[in-house]
Amino acid sequence: MTAATHSTLFPQVPDSADAVLEGLDPEQREVATALHGPVCVLAGAGTGKTRAITHRIAYGVRAGILHPSSVLAVTFTNRAAGEMRGRLRQLGAAGVQARTFHSAALRQLQYFWPKAIGGAMPRLVDRKIQLVADAAAACRIRLDRGELRDVTAEIEWSKVTQTVPADYAPAAAKAGRESPRDPAEIAQLYAAYEDVKRERSVIDFEDVLLLTVAVLQDRHDIAEQIRAQYQHFVVDEYQDVSPLQQRLLELWLGERDSLCVVGDASQTIYSFTGATPDHLLDFRTRHPGATVVKLVRDYRSTPQVVHLANGLLAQARGRAADHRLELVSQRPAGPEPVYAEYTDEPAEAEGAARRIRELVDSGVPASEIAVLFRTNAQSETYEQALADAAVPYQLRGAERFFDRPEVRKAGIALRGAARFGGNDSLLDDVVDLPSQVRAVLSGEGWTTQPPAGSGAVRERWESLAALVNLAQDFAAARPAATLADLVAELDERANAQHAPTVQGVTLASLHSAKGLEWDVVFLVGVAEGMMPITYAKTDEQIEEERRLLYVGVTRAREHLHVSWALSRSPGGRPSRRPSRFLDGLRPGSTATAGRTAAGGAGGIERGIPGTRGSTPKRAQRVPARCRVCGRTLTDPGEMKLMRCDDCPSDMNEGLYERLREWRADQARSSGQPAFCVFTDRTLMAIAESPPDDERELARIPGVGMRKLTRYGADVLAICAGQSLAESTDHD
Repeated sequence: MTAATHSTLFPQVPDSADAVLEGLDPEQREVATALHGPVCVLAGAGTGKTRAITHRIAYGVRAGILHPSSVLAVTFTNRAAGEMRGRLRQLGAAGVQARTFHSAALRQLQYFWPKAIGGAMPRLVDRKIQLVADAAAACRIRLDRGELRDVTAEIEWSKVTQTVPADYAPAAAKAGRESPRDPAEIAQLYAAYEDVKRERSVIDFEDVLLLTVAVLQDRHDIAEQIRAQYQHFVVDEYQDVSPLQQRLLELWLGERDSLCVVGDASQTIYSFTGATPDHLLDFRTRHPGATVVKLVRDYRSTPQVVHLANGLLAQARGRAADHRLELVSQRPAGPEPVYAEYTDEPAEAEGAARRIRELVDSGVPASEIAVLFRTNAQSETYEQALADAAVPYQLRGAERFFDRPEVRKAGIALRGAARFGGNDSLLDDVVDLPSQVRAVLSGEGWTTQPPAGSGAVRERWESLAALVNLAQDFAAARPAATLADLVAELDERANAQHAPTVQGVTLASLHSAKGLEWDVVFLVGVAEGMMPITYAKTDEQIEEERRLLYVGVTRAREHLHVSWALSRSPGGRPSRRPSRFLDGLRPGSTATAGRTAAGGAGGIERGIPGTRGSTPKRAQRVPARCRVCGRTLTDPGEMKLMRCDDCPSDMNEGLYERLREWRADQARSSGQPAFCVFTDRTLMAIAESPPDDERELARIPGVGMRKLTRYGADVLAICAGQSLAESTDHD
């Protein structure tokens, strides 16, 4: 599950536009209702950014402000786009286009190619490495497999930064890139690669963006046709936008400003691909009238995990660090992060596998555990250790779930049963949907108990078990659903690459773990030379490595294990030391001297419509003080109570318990977590200073206008000692 807040797998569609806003915190609600003009959402890890922007689109659609077909939401992976489409469908906003930059551009290019260029559109190649090899052969340059991969990466970087072959050398030097070969040779290979593509009439993924940009720049009639179609744009993960993607976005927009961007400069980890946070950080300069909303309430991780994440960035340097967000955990306290040192890498892997085995035996689902490492080469040691410990695992970035042979065969079997189930003896004695699915998949190799050990047999069983579990969740959410309904859901998920959860520990690189989360995370190999990686030389590269570790830390909801090995192999010289990024954070270490970056608090900054030039000054805040001792308050929980946690409380215990009972009833009837009604702190604040009227209730932090409208009468009745029935009769 990738949502920042837990939710049911198949929630009910809200019955109105206002219902879409229920359960959002004040900042998320501001995002959802800020539908006009440019909006910039600075969203820390785990703060519910996807929730905020999907509710924004859904609210606009359900309120009649946005037409579904006029909205284009773009992100960076098919999985993220599929998840966004799924959430919008669940919120009653089907029909909104949610795509990657490449997917949206390709769709437009295919449609307008006959009109703009004429003839058949060139074939799109999935992989360019063979073309690079052919280009190298034409240049009589020998490249091994590693060099082929590196040269391909340089060509991709050049294209997304709109650098032509002749300009590669100076552009690479300016960007501080270390070319895998002589820059003149890279430029020669790049030019030859373009020649090979032209000769074979093929294009690559970067060409899709380049050609779309060229068409929109040259053909104003086509540009206007696209702008007439799409009136409103939302861009997720805006810190990862490349110069080429930014240019395409500008052409889509034209002179309009109906744009909402979402990002976090502290999660910029793909600069090697041309991504830059500058567009995010410069948004207010380009759009002085923009509304800026900062999301810092972390619903994913415990205070202990959040403390480590904040500590990692506290010593960061550079422009991204100047705009970092100070996360505030909204979860109950959890265990402290565990730090472990091992003699060598195999011992580190065995130690992690042993602890994972204990967690699985204690009831933690294997799918809620991840092992994250810096390079894919580290995976093999952990695969072996987990196999030896009889722990199932899955490789992130391996074969897609719906492309697996056993999943394809299972889909065919389920589709056949949905059509001709009346003639299938397997289904004679089963009535409910989960039983039907279990019966069908038993013919494909699924059993009630998993096979012993690991390997291919266990992996096939895990895939089928994921389908069985999905059917159970689907039937629980939609009791009247048929096998045909489930098949339609699977087709929808396959198109979106929205795979169900597989019961295995996830092994993944830190880069591929972006956007995911688990209850338990093992960060392994956190040693100098690996984190930061050896080839990170410049200050900018070192800071990106720090941000990469920050992304890893913020994947953990509750348990975080950080480990390193003193040598690579058994018997090796113990010359390694823990990563410098852990200095001052792990027990027994001291902080590295350096400037501490200023943290960014949450909140809303409204731009002045029509203003140009300098950014409006932020309003000065009056410090909150304890109403008992007068101390300045900085902790959000203390600010809500307007007193220090240590100061004596005059709370009415009976009133507090009655409010809690009422809240439980409200949460149960609305199907949402209790804290979405009111948090414990807000109830305590009410019980400490019982309000006499709506004006006094509205002054209590945590009681916004919408909650006042929805719950105010009930709360005031309870505070007055009335039963809710009496209050209703009186009204």
